[in-house]
Formats: sequence, C-alpha cells, structure tokens
Amino acid sequence: ERKGGNGYVMRVRLASFFTGAAAASFLGLYTLHKDYKVAHQSFTQQMNDLHKSLEGRISSLEKLKQTETSEQVEATE
Repeated sequence: ERKGGNGYVMRVRLASFFTGAAAASFLGLYTLHKDYKVAHQSFTQQMNDLHKSLEGRISSLEKLKQTETSEQVEATE
C-alpha cells in the first residue's frame, strides 16, 4: 500500500514538473515572438524612413538638374 502511494506522488510530481516546463517554454516562445515582431516593425520603419529620405534627395537633385538645364537653354538662346 505504501509503495503505491509513493508511485502516485511521483506521478504527480512528474506531471507538475512537465506542466511547469511546458508553461515556461510557452512563455519563452511568446516573449521571443513578441521581440521578433517589435524588431521587425522597427526595421520596417527604418527602411521606410530611409526610402522617404532618398526619395526627397532624388527629387531635389531632379529639380536642380531641371533648373540647370533650363538656365543652359536660356543662355544658348
């Protein structure tokens, strides 16, 4: 009778251990997933900002080139 009681306690302990390990794994994976999403959003925002900056610089250069071309055309006339 006593041996059976110890086996039951051991099964309860093992079940509790594996439940705790599963919960810790779940929380760890959730945290990693959340961190990944934050990092991805940050990277995407940086790329969007860089794209906007480059678009502005290209537009400025195109306007400058257009102005210079207009001035050259006027000078040759």
